[in-house]
Amino acid sequence: MTPWDPMAVAVDWLDAYRAARLNQIVGMYRRDAVIECACGGEKIIHGQDGIAAYWRHRFIESPALGLEDLQVDGAAVVVSYRTDNGIVQALLDIASDGLITHCRCGPV
Repeated sequence: MTPWDPMAVAVDWLDAYRAARLNQIVGMYRRDAVIECACGGEKIIHGQDGIAAYWRHRFIESPALGLEDLQVDGAAVVVSYRTDNGIVQALLDIASDGLITHCRCGPV
C-alpha cells in the first residue's frame, strides 16, 4: 500500500490547475517528468523549466473549468475535465513518492 492516494493527487492536480497555482502544480511533477500534450498539436515537454512554461501557457489559453470524470487504475489516474475548448482527458502516471512522472493529455 502506498502512503499517498492517487485520487487525492489527481484532485490536487486539478485544483492547482483550476486555481492557476504554478508553483503547486509544477511541484507535483518529478524533476525528470515528461508531459505529452495533444491539445492544439503534439507537444513533448521535459524538465521543470519546460513544465513551468507549459503550465503558464495552459492557465491562460485553456483554463480548466470543472471535473467530468476521475478513474483510478493502480498508480495511474485518468482525469477528464472541461475547458473552453471542450473535454480534455489526462492520464497521470504517479510514482511511489506521490509525484507525477508522466502526463499524457488530449481532447476527448
